[in-house]
Amino acid sequence: MSTYDQIEIEDMTFHPESQLFTYPCPCGDRFEILIDDMFDGEKIAVCPSCSLMIDVIFEPEDLEEYYTEAGITPPQPLPVS
Repeated sequence: MSTYDQIEIEDMTFHPESQLFTYPCPCGDRFEILIDDMFDGEKIAVCPSCSLMIDVIFEPEDLEEYYTEAGITPPQPLPVS
């Protein structure tokens, strides 16, 4: 899968009320990815208006501060049986 760019999580805007990270897209809209999707290992943010995608660079521990900012606790991983 080809992505438009690689963006550090620190360069994205976090919206605590919607638990969404965004970044401006060249088409005029914005790339979007939910914090819970990132917690689950997703690293690709998509633009809902065009076909572009970006690869979000982050470590799982980076998400802790954003969960705190949103006033929520991270989901608990399901045990594998």
